[in-house]
Amino acid sequence: MPMERTNRPIVALRPPVNRVARRAIGYWVARAGVGWLVLIAIQLVVMVPTGVGAPNLVALGVTLLLAVVHLAVMPLWRYQVHRWEITPDVVYTQSGWFNQERRIAPVSRIQTVDTQRGPLEQVFGLADITVTTASAKGPVRIHGLIADDAQNLAAALAANTQATVGDAT
Repeated sequence: MPMERTNRPIVALRPPVNRVARRAIGYWVARAGVGWLVLIAIQLVVMVPTGVGAPNLVALGVTLLLAVVHLAVMPLWRYQVHRWEITPDVVYTQSGWFNQERRIAPVSRIQTVDTQRGPLEQVFGLADITVTTASAKGPVRIHGLIADDAQNLAAALAANTQATVGDAT
């Protein structure tokens, strides 16, 4: 069944224009580094009763190599991909690194706007914004913003939402 044509212009899908804060790279390195350090510590603890031995050294070497590659590639890759944009009508995000996702949420569907700052994010002066909508897909998140920018952005989104006619359902 053919769709009805409207007189509305067709908007080309493009990447959002704003990048996350550059310091998000350091945050992603630190967050991933903690996981790698835990894995390396477990391997070292296992070596105590079993001995150093060649298999354990090979496993540790592989882990160290994977950690270095992951910590060198992932944060820069994510920085290239993660973007966001807010207009009076929509919240638009792009995120991921292997699995990349673009989300567009109409402002008229926004139910809540929240900011979050975990302990490690506080060290880096970063914050995240979560925009909850009436979507079954779940909230739209913008990660890696400067904390003050995130607060201002949340306030602007709240203002846009209040100025938009609709019931957010």
